[in-house]
Amino acid sequence: MAARRVAVTGAGVVSPLGKSLAEFHAALAQGRSGVRRLPESVTQGSGVQVGALVDWNPAPMFNEAEAVNIDRVSQFALAAAAQALAASRLDLSTADRERIGVYWGTGMGGAHALEGAYKQLYGTGEWRVRPLTVVMGMNNAPGSNVAVRYGLRGPFANFSTACSSSAMALGEAMRTIMAGRADAIVAGGAEALLTPGILAAWQALRTLAPADAADPAASCKPFDKRRAGLVLGEGAAAFVLEEESQARARGAPIHAPRPDRDGQVRAMREALVEAGLEPNAIGYLNAHGTATAVGDVVEAEAINVVFGAAANDVPVSSTKSLHGHLLGGAGALEFAVALLALEQGVLAPTAFLEQPDPACRVRHVRLRAERIAPPRAVMSNSFAFGGSNVVLIAERA
Repeated sequence: MAARRVAVTGAGVVSPLGKSLAEFHAALAQGRSGVRRLPESVTQGSGVQVGALVDWNPAPMFNEAEAVNIDRVSQFALAAAAQALAASRLDLSTADRERIGVYWGTGMGGAHALEGAYKQLYGTGEWRVRPLTVVMGMNNAPGSNVAVRYGLRGPFANFSTACSSSAMALGEAMRTIMAGRADAIVAGGAEALLTPGILAAWQALRTLAPADAADPAASCKPFDKRRAGLVLGEGAAAFVLEEESQARARGAPIHAPRPDRDGQVRAMREALVEAGLEPNAIGYLNAHGTATAVGDVVEAEAINVVFGAAANDVPVSSTKSLHGHLLGGAGALEFAVALLALEQGVLAPTAFLEQPDPACRVRHVRLRAERIAPPRAVMSNSFAFGGSNVVLIAERA
């Protein structure tokens, strides 16, 4: 029996660079940064200066009650999923929803709901908090909201493995479809944690970049000798993954079939083996690249180990310099970056990479986007605290 293949038939994005896949891709191609100085209403003495905020208005997608009772992270998830389902042209009125699932990733869940409850408790002394706080704040709330809204009753899974959460969701969704346990899965990730309390916690970790004195938008500089840390962002990305023969039979638009150094090396090698590809088949690599002093060097070393001499030829970039680090939502958003390269040959740059660190020896796409013939395959890395390493590969249909 031939192995089941998996196709991406729809994609949706809510990001600091735009609230649709087209807007997001256009901003990447222009090398436009979504990082900016955060307003005091967001930072409130946390000491954090910059971040990548989504310009978000819940209307018209959510009515007044929904805007209040659905946390910001779940609103992002629902908006991205709606775009992905619309793009896939999957008719849910006739589809077997018992065979359509939701696999989602997020690092923190409903941070705004929880922060609001804490403010109520400790700021006013009033112990009556919003009745739906628990439901809004649960880590699985974004994915659950997607499943409930669309009546998707197939396999459900929620992943919280820090920065690799949504990449894990995509990879496991692919495996679930390949194993025949589902025909389609809405997979992705979301994060919305730019709240004073969480910003203060990240500031205490001493991994965040200060604002660039000349240009706050240029504060995140992966692989640059001047890098000083990561910049947090927010948003969501969703994909409809579908069994390929079913997708082709209904005429679906197909974007792509299948979606510590040693751990990173092993993850990249295992992804190549599972995809049945040699390293030289990869035409673009979206790096995890967070602009931390050690992390960038380790990832560059891992890339060189895996790709060997070909490492000098594989274009590499980290787009966190443009959209910030979405943590649990990062893997999904950056998979959308990789698909831009796969479909259109547009390689989004590592913006503000003016002084490449010799210790980060890879073939950088820097400062501005490059255009190439659409490659055969692309790779996207997500390497998280705690060693949760995920590598996604997409190959041309």
